Amino acid sequence: MGLYTAILLAQSGIEVEVLERRSVRSSHSRAIGIHPPALAALEQAGVAEALIAAGVQIPGGIARSRGRTVAELSFACLPGPHRYVLAIPQEQTERILSERLTELAPNALRRGETVEAVHDVGTGVVTVTDHRTYRSALLIGADGARSTVRSAAGIRAKVRPYPDAYVMGDFPDTTGDGSTAALYLESDGIVESFPLPGGVRRWVVRMPSLVENPTAGTVAGLVAERTGVAVDTRNNTMLSSFAVRRRIADRFVEGRIALVGDAAHEVSPIGGQGMNLGWLDAAQLVPLVVDSLAGTDVGLGLRRFNEERRRAALAASRQAHINMMLGRPLPSALLTARNRIMGRVAGLPTVHDAVARTFTMH
Repeated sequence: MGLYTAILLAQSGIEVEVLERRSVRSSHSRAIGIHPPALAALEQAGVAEALIAAGVQIPGGIARSRGRTVAELSFACLPGPHRYVLAIPQEQTERILSERLTELAPNALRRGETVEAVHDVGTGVVTVTDHRTYRSALLIGADGARSTVRSAAGIRAKVRPYPDAYVMGDFPDTTGDGSTAALYLESDGIVESFPLPGGVRRWVVRMPSLVENPTAGTVAGLVAERTGVAVDTRNNTMLSSFAVRRRIADRFVEGRIALVGDAAHEVSPIGGQGMNLGWLDAAQLVPLVVDSLAGTDVGLGLRRFNEERRRAALAASRQAHINMMLGRPLPSALLTARNRIMGRVAGLPTVHDAVARTFTMH
């Protein structure tokens, strides 16, 4: 979020500094899905073309259960030019954003700087890292769910834990599904499968509790047991496990400090909307920052930003909750009944199109 925000500001002629705790870019694939509204926002930063060239366009998905198709979803009904979800590893997204920021402001990115304290002194903001002290007119916190900036600003963000946990890994694609996403609705819990560039596929498995130190064999075994798909473990490139929680800040602006991304709202990654929300936060916030630095009163705009972005975060959180509920274990008889109803409803054009818009943040 910080890179994208800095790019938009630099394009507007604002001097920026990005303080990044990591000394080198992470090689972890992490978040992978860019939804159409966020892709449109990334066009503003001049990076959409590079992202599209490096990613896989997902035109829709298929839901299966016990080897049979339950429902299919196509994004062809979406408005605008991007009728797909773009799948690209986050480390590639960060690389492209970093290169764009370097073009605009070669010395803006300061790696290896851990923020330790933040002070809004009324006429500006003082930010203290483990190496030096920075002074700025404004500060935008894009420092993640456990945000130091948010805490320093005195903004509450109540945490709501969920009982859901997941294990995931990236493996060579052996499915034959190509660029289609696949959801396996099974009695022991959902298994999700998404294409990635280079003939790779992301597998996500719902678990009853957090899996410590997952192995490629663990993930492959779970996938095979629930779906019957054999996963090639020899060239596994990523493994991770995570629990789920919701954390939404009471407000996104306090004095000369604003929040975007996970610092403002942590939502379940199931549904892939969190990263996209952050870019949309920045796209709405940056014009207000530019106007404010030019001397314009943006009080009303900031109130609107706070209300609209909190509302968007709450909506994404509710959608993620629904997604998690659909993926929880069910007794066989209930699963069969639910899948039958889901298949019939999904066949209705109006319902199908509404679901497609909801899942892509339209």
